[in-house]
Amino acid sequence: MHSPLKVNTGRILIKAKRALGQNFLIDENIARKIVNSANLSSKDIVIEIGPGQGALTKYIVENTKRLYAIEIDKRVIDILKENFPQKNVIFINEDFLELDIQKIFEKEKRKIKLIGNIPYNITSQILFKAIDNRAYLENCTFMVQKEVAQRIIAKSKTKDYGILSVITQYYGKPEILFKVSPNCFFPKPKVTSAVIKIDFIQTYQHKVEDELFRTLVRTAFGKRRKTLNNSLKYLPFYDEISQRLKNFKKFSLDKRAEELTVDDFIDFAKFISA
Repeated sequence: MHSPLKVNTGRILIKAKRALGQNFLIDENIARKIVNSANLSSKDIVIEIGPGQGALTKYIVENTKRLYAIEIDKRVIDILKENFPQKNVIFINEDFLELDIQKIFEKEKRKIKLIGNIPYNITSQILFKAIDNRAYLENCTFMVQKEVAQRIIAKSKTKDYGILSVITQYYGKPEILFKVSPNCFFPKPKVTSAVIKIDFIQTYQHKVEDELFRTLVRTAFGKRRKTLNNSLKYLPFYDEISQRLKNFKKFSLDKRAEELTVDDFIDFAKFISA
């Protein structure tokens, strides 16, 4: 086997591109801890988002059946291929947001684990892509900005609670595993990071259409300081439900979106779609 020790995490091989949101992980212990948190087995199929210089790659490849490493920066692809000649790793020079996850799932016939020190400037887009492809995914283990991690796990009636909280918690069970200092990266970011894990759950029992649920949540939080009575008027289908809203008794529509739990949003979406 190709020893992970042959790849030096602390050696910077290329200059980070700000446009790509690159901050290379250079702490060996943190890299190992992140991969250990994913609980990989020899049967697992993994997609790594943005392997960069291979800090996580070298631990993933030793503990999984197959690794698809998706790297948008073509400068590092040849370096990665040279450092990781194992047959169970496939490097793809592509934007993860354009990746066909379903195709990989159909090829492997097994749900996929996502892992990555993801670019902080597109964290939300990556999360929503993962959610949209949840049928093919087992879970995600991501390094993100600490403030974003706090928003993802936030509960109602707190300042961090919002669209990201409700939608992520509707489709999965997120948790913050540990925080990571800026000193663990090069170049050093101005923010503290956190590693989160999201286990996807089946939402079919809710019997709510995805688009309706997301539209409801986004509209409710779109006018955050307004009560639901006022913010819901911005729903594209408000005229169709305005009369029926008078019969909703589960909770008062004088509340604001931040006061509703995820279950409240589910109940309300069910009422609207009935």
